[in-house]
Amino acid sequence: MSYYFAIIGTQDNPLFEHEFGTSKQGGDGQAHFGEQARHLNQFVLHSSLDIVEEVQWTTGQLYLKVIDKFFTSYISCFMTGGNVKFLLLHQPNATAASVPGAGASGASTSSASRSSTAVGANPTSPQTEEAIKNFFYEVYDNYVKAIMNPFYKVNTEIRSPVFRQRVAAAGRKYL
Repeated sequence: MSYYFAIIGTQDNPLFEHEFGTSKQGGDGQAHFGEQARHLNQFVLHSSLDIVEEVQWTTGQLYLKVIDKFFTSYISCFMTGGNVKFLLLHQPNATAASVPGAGASGASTSSASRSSTAVGANPTSPQTEEAIKNFFYEVYDNYVKAIMNPFYKVNTEIRSPVFRQRVAAAGRKYL
């Protein structure tokens, strides 16, 4: 799976962005988005902000799970108490697109049925949602530490290389 993670401030401005791939199940840890998809990722995440605002009032949870889908990409959201949004765009592997119900082909093969049990193959499975939830909570913990820095100005870009390393480490650990 390929992931694009962004932290969106209270004024809908991007505070942090990071792109990575899965490290689990033999992944290389690199994102495999196409060149056009890289530019489209920002647009897709920001277009889901309207849905985030609708969903945040219907649930009292911080973790809002999968809130939107754009073709084969899914967007998960985590809200902080200060209305800062953590958005994660996750795109399943190409083999997951051939799973019945996930793609348009509807063909059932033995390799597709085996890949459907993998965590990365089903972005809405309880195992995947739990992994994303744990990722969000660890990033949230590091985010709180970063904004507690007396030199950090609220709603500005987070440029800390230590924070970026910790987000990458959380991605390797959970995703």
